[in-house]
Amino acid sequence: MRHQKLNKTLGRNKSGRLALVRDLAKAALSYESITTTKAKAKQAKKLVERLISLGKEGSLKSRRFAYRELCSHKLVSLLFNDIAKRFQNINGGYTRIYSLLNRRGDGTQIVVLELTQKREAKAARSKVEKKEELKSSKESKPREEKPNKEEVLPPEEVRPQEKEKLDVAKIQEKPKPEEKSAPPLKEKPKHKEIKPPTKFLGGLRKFFKKERDSL
Repeated sequence: MRHQKLNKTLGRNKSGRLALVRDLAKAALSYESITTTKAKAKQAKKLVERLISLGKEGSLKSRRFAYRELCSHKLVSLLFNDIAKRFQNINGGYTRIYSLLNRRGDGTQIVVLELTQKREAKAARSKVEKKEELKSSKESKPREEKPNKEEVLPPEEVRPQEKEKLDVAKIQEKPKPEEKSAPPLKEKPKHKEIKPPTKFLGGLRKFFKKERDSL
């Protein structure tokens, strides 16, 4: 029997349950909005509201109690310097819980635990506004005209330093060797036309023809 035992065990022993609730409270203070189950959110809400009430006191003793729960100097400074100042004129009701759909599988109810007073979000500028600002800044600046490299100043306006550079450049330039005239091309000797050798039978035929003519 669980007589006069109001706290739920959350399926954990004492040390695991305390660690879970502390982690949920840290996340709620740092992110200002977390999603968890209804039973866990109710346990974390108690600790978060107790920490915010300590932050409103602002004494050294309250800082030590808050550090004992949060174990982080960064979170303690955020709690006392930023979050607690939003609730100076409010007595209680620092957090709220609103439910979402049930979780698929075991059907557990999912809720959102968040602070009632959130920090002011900075207005995000659109990309179009940023482009327009860049264009206006470019148009406002006067364009610097770059001198053309091909333009050469007359000899009267040339500075003495530039004269020295020109003289050094002329000294360094080596005279190009004169192009030698190419030797005349020699004509290739023409090959003599070689007659094809007469066949052996062709010569014999001529010999026999002569003998027949003589008869």
